[in-house]
Amino acid sequence: MITVEQLSKYFGAVKAVNGISFEVKEHETLVLLGTSGCGKTTTLKMINRLIEPTCGTIQIDGKNIFCQSPEILRRSIGYVLQNNGLFPHYTVAENIAIVPQLLKWDSKKIERRIDELIEKLHLSPDQLKAYPNELSGGQQQRVGLARALVADPPVLLMDEPFGALDNITRSKIHAEFKALDELKRKTIIMVTHDVQEAFGLGDRICLMDKGKIVQIGTPADLLFKPANHFVKDFLKEQRLQLEFRAVLVKDIWTLLPHTKKDVDAASLSADSDIWTGMEKFKYHQTDRLNIAYEHETRSVEFKQLITAFYQYQSNRAHE
Repeated sequence: MITVEQLSKYFGAVKAVNGISFEVKEHETLVLLGTSGCGKTTTLKMINRLIEPTCGTIQIDGKNIFCQSPEILRRSIGYVLQNNGLFPHYTVAENIAIVPQLLKWDSKKIERRIDELIEKLHLSPDQLKAYPNELSGGQQQRVGLARALVADPPVLLMDEPFGALDNITRSKIHAEFKALDELKRKTIIMVTHDVQEAFGLGDRICLMDKGKIVQIGTPADLLFKPANHFVKDFLKEQRLQLEFRAVLVKDIWTLLPHTKKDVDAASLSADSDIWTGMEKFKYHQTDRLNIAYEHETRSVEFKQLITAFYQYQSNRAHE
């Protein structure tokens, strides 16, 4: 869906982005991760032409983005900012309706789409007449996401979208983000400096440093096959928790015991990560979880899940 080739942006002698290339598949979430000043936000802004590149090409759905005006391009791309970017003198409904009005949708169609989105994003119809400063930070971020999604663009760009939220609100919105059907059919590029966020939300991660790509791959690739010492050191402090998030239950399926289904046990999807499984044991206060995968259901204890995880971890280390 998105192809970036030899993209660079120089500010005088400073090479903010220096000859990077990558692709993003349709319906994939790619996270641009790195410390402040590594070039991730500059890269994102070049994709919707808020910043013009020094050199390089960008294609979206096979079309060169520089062959159309920036204004037309941006109407087909959703954009979510860290501080939500809402207009303070517009109501919630007016903020969400900006792009559909530019696209000359009729008012009934706009109203139907707004009603659909606020229900999905857990906002109240009463809040449509409110102004942004009357909402909490989490509610403002949901409105910003609704505005980005309202015209149903195929591509969504997100620049530190949850960075201004407290940890509890951020965790809740992360869960909603992963479950939202609207996002499952989008091609998403997200910028963050939060490693846990990147591993929790990204299908692949593009780790950047000093304007260049150091490594691009799945969360498991970065953890178990780091390209160099920079990648190892970048993930070192949070490595164990990241591995719990990067390894899926189906990855360790062959290492789990063949215990038959327990009728009283809670269920866990094989597509869940190990961290989610651990939380399920904790919050459901259950001794076993039923996991269904490939026409079989196994009942697993906490110790068996963790033992299988560590065996998988050991196997990957010796590959």
